[in-house]
Formats: sequence, C-alpha cells, structure tokens
Amino acid sequence: MFKPADLFDLSQTEHAAIFDGCKFTWDALKKIEGYIAANLKPARHNPGEGRAFIGEKVFIGEGTVVEDGAMIKGPAIIGQGCQIRHNAYIRENVIIGNGCVVGNSSELKNSLLFNGANAAHFNYIGDSILGHRAHLGAGVKISNYKLFPGNIEVEMDGVPFDTGLRKFGALMGDGAEAGCNAVLNPGSIVGRGAVIYPNVFWRGILPANMIAKNKAGIDVAVKRPREN
Repeated sequence: MFKPADLFDLSQTEHAAIFDGCKFTWDALKKIEGYIAANLKPARHNPGEGRAFIGEKVFIGEGTVVEDGAMIKGPAIIGQGCQIRHNAYIRENVIIGNGCVVGNSSELKNSLLFNGANAAHFNYIGDSILGHRAHLGAGVKISNYKLFPGNIEVEMDGVPFDTGLRKFGALMGDGAEAGCNAVLNPGSIVGRGAVIYPNVFWRGILPANMIAKNKAGIDVAVKRPREN
C-alpha cells in the first residue's frame, strides 16, 4: 500500500519519473515542484472557450478544452484531451494527465493526476495523487493540513509513521472512487478500486477493492395524507 506500484499503473502517466527513488509514494509530493521546474516548456495547444486566465508557466496539451472563467495559475503541466471547466482553479505545481476532468469550482495545488482522473464538481485536491481513472463525486474534499502541530503520520504495522510532510492530502489508487461530499482526512491512502461512500468522513488506509460506508440506517415510513 505504500509503494507507487502498489497503487498505480505507472504507464498511465507521462511523468512516472517523478516516482524514481521514492521508497514511499508520498515522497513524490516533495518532488512535484522541482520536477515541473525541470520539465516545463510553456505552450498552449488548446482550443479556448470564452475568457480564461492562464499563467505564463503553463503547458496545455492538444485537444484540451479550457472553458470560460477557468484560472490556471501555474506552474502546471496539463495533458491532452482534458476538460478544464468553468471556474476551475489550478494553482501552483499541478500535473494533470491525459483525458482528465477538472470541473466547476474544483481547486488543485501541488498534486498529480494520472490519465483519466476526474474531479468534476466542487472538489478540493491539495498535496495529493489521484490514480488512473480515480473519481471524486461532487463536493469531495481532500484535507491536506491537520489542525494540530507536527507532520502528517500514517499507520504502518500498527505504529504511527512520520511522513516528513506538514501538508499531505490523499493517495487514491487506480479506479478508486469517493462519493459526493465525502471528506478524506490528511494522510489518507485509498487502494486500487476501493470505494468511499457519500458523506463518509474517512481517515487512514482503505485496502484495495474495499468499501467504506456509514453504518447509520435510514428510516422509511409510509406517506400519509395530511389533514386540511
């Protein structure tokens, strides 16, 4: 669960080199800024729709559509065939693969999206990595900063392990999904194909192909006519 190959098909990103030498997957988060600085060649190959703000240190691949009102501050590398929709906010040090969706009111910073990742509505993604075809439902927030002092820790063999990161959101494996309005706490790791149900407040490690859901039941009652 902690190595890049445990979570991701590295052939599904043109930026697999960022994981070179990473003992733990989260180590790649420390390298995003330097990787972009070394590899960015600003260019825009995209059709525009309306007015968008695009910074000077931004690469946009062919066939990517940037809609009216989007803001791509950069530095950023955005692949081919993506949709950067109205009011998307792409901040510093973001790498977006091919065929990704970043939608209305979604904000990204210091993050990497593998090919086909989807954050289409009202999402926050900070200091995180989303695998191939990982999907966030509307309103999913990835919290990257804990309220108390100290670095983010993950549980390893039942013992807290210091990641060395003050800011660390989540690692979502290939095909992982989080339902509408779920919250992923700092240092969350979600395995390949795992699912977090809507409104779940998730913390910790969810193994591959597992489902996390709330236990609370819903009462269903017969609808009776109201008296006048």
